[in-house]
Amino acid sequence: MARIGVVTFPGTLDDQDALRAIRICGAEPVSLWHASDDLQGVDAVVLPGGFSYGDYLRCGAIARFAPVMDEVIAAAGRGMPVLGICNGFQVLCESHLLPGAMIRNERRRFICREQRLRVETNDTTWTCAFVPGEEISIVLKNGEGNYMCDDDTLKALEDNRQVVFRYLDNPNGSRADIAGVTNRSGNVVGLMPHPEHNVDELIGTSLDGRRFFESVLQFLAARV
Repeated sequence: MARIGVVTFPGTLDDQDALRAIRICGAEPVSLWHASDDLQGVDAVVLPGGFSYGDYLRCGAIARFAPVMDEVIAAAGRGMPVLGICNGFQVLCESHLLPGAMIRNERRRFICREQRLRVETNDTTWTCAFVPGEEISIVLKNGEGNYMCDDDTLKALEDNRQVVFRYLDNPNGSRADIAGVTNRSGNVVGLMPHPEHNVDELIGTSLDGRRFFESVLQFLAARV
């Protein structure tokens, strides 16, 4: 059985939700601690949502220097699948595993709602179970989810098909309606919406979140 680790930082909120989602989707969830440099032999890593270190300085700026992140960065460089959700996406950007950065939402308000997304590519370890162009519904909740990048970075993202998801109704001002991106290798994905909240009919209005975890399990099974 594949083992997927979920990192807990001080201020993380959604680690238990992510662990539960992994279990529901058929993998073994493994709790990882921010202060440890031991990834416990996991096959993939999830950086969950929340407010790591209270979002001081910038969202994800302190978490980027946690001991566990040295190992996550090294593992990602070797091809390990890494998923950053909301604050986890911010940490990945601060770690330079993904391009761009997040700023305050355009209207300076916290957003919490179901969000329609369009799948732009399934050529990643976390989206191979999707179909490009399909529309999905995933929970969105953030105050600093406004994705920004310079013109050259945006061109590179578009040219290399690194935009993974776009908002159908841009809620926060993100450039080019970007909701999620990947690295050039396709093993690191970050997005602001929360797929871990869309794996169970009791807590979500869709089950679209399951396919993130099913995708990585499909990828890991094919690699064996």
